[in-house]
Amino acid sequence: MPPANSAIYSATKAAVDSLTVSLSKEFGSRKIRVNSLNPGFVATEGSQGFLEGDVYDMAIKSTPLGRVGQPEDIGPIAVFLASDDSHWLTGQRILATGGQTW
Repeated sequence: MPPANSAIYSATKAAVDSLTVSLSKEFGSRKIRVNSLNPGFVATEGSQGFLEGDVYDMAIKSTPLGRVGQPEDIGPIAVFLASDDSHWLTGQRILATGGQTW
């Protein structure tokens, strides 16, 4: 669910989801797989200003695993998607959010 005051950000995320499905259908016959990895709140250099205060507290409370993600939570998923182990996946939107749904 897109949060309030995030129309442009939310629209870009919806576009990525749509492109993932559309391109997977266009390129599937060429054996090209298209998937997207959609991480939730991850502690990175770009999120430093949000790692405290109300936004941070809300992220923790709304995440079933009880913490924000770390880069090492996302990396193995990206490696899996790039590997032959994911050969039967295409058009999938992988949500790596710790169970967070907002």
